[in-house]
Amino acid sequence: MAIPGFRHLGLKFLSIALAALVWALVSGERIVARALRIPMEFTNLPAQLEIVGDTPTVVDVRVRGSSGALSRLAAGELVAVLDLASARAGQRLFHLTGMDVRAPFGVDVVQITPSNVSLMFEPSARKTVPVVPEVDGDPQDGYVVGTVSAEPATVEVIGPESAVARLTEAITEPVTVTGATGTVTEMVNVGVADPSVRLLSPGSASVTVMIAAAPVEWAVNAVPVRVRSRGAVRVVPTEVTVYVRGPREAQSHGADAYEATVDAEGLGAGDFQLPVRVVPPPRVGVLRVEPIDVRVRVR
Repeated sequence: MAIPGFRHLGLKFLSIALAALVWALVSGERIVARALRIPMEFTNLPAQLEIVGDTPTVVDVRVRGSSGALSRLAAGELVAVLDLASARAGQRLFHLTGMDVRAPFGVDVVQITPSNVSLMFEPSARKTVPVVPEVDGDPQDGYVVGTVSAEPATVEVIGPESAVARLTEAITEPVTVTGATGTVTEMVNVGVADPSVRLLSPGSASVTVMIAAAPVEWAVNAVPVRVRSRGAVRVVPTEVTVYVRGPREAQSHGADAYEATVDAEGLGAGDFQLPVRVVPPPRVGVLRVEPIDVRVRVR
């Protein structure tokens, strides 16, 4: 039967020996101080608040410890952590002490600079904004960019109240249409230009860019002029030239597809200069009419 107090006696002697060895190693090292620049983190920010303006990302600290402990410090082992649980809207001042620095065993923080941090807080806000795709490049010669659409067409953003109020759109990565002759569809990431605002649900959008044949311009000669009048009238000249713009296939329309009229309704006898109104066929636009006015004699 084991005697009480002598159980695990070997382990106890081993622990004492290890402690003595560590003490011997440490006691042989000099205690030194060192100045370091370390990252700063924020924790416990209330959900309904946003930090606005410039915020410090690093602080300077002076630490003390054995030369061995300081030489073994790795990146990220020393971090200043500022607790924002007490934050509220407006300009607020927080104190920083060595107790706010996360440090490994054997390293003491004796000084931190700055010792005070001023931060501005605003209420958090949300908003739905349209997605405006960005198109890069030019289609092949003879083609133009037509309708550009995104799916989803809108996204919800979140951020500081003032920044969200200013934001009018979300943007996409550029969709390249260089040399295209047909519809281009691409899945691209969506974001916002203001770094203080973010998407509520980061994601992407399917952007469709319609590429169409470029319109052409041409002249339609000998379009007959008709006069709207209940009486006997005479018009000079009886035909006009109409300059138009539209798709190439519309060039096949003849002069009879265009309705050129002058309105002489209600006019008494006499000579008048009246403007010519032209109604073109579908998908064709009128650039100008020559002559723009004609002489009408009402008898």
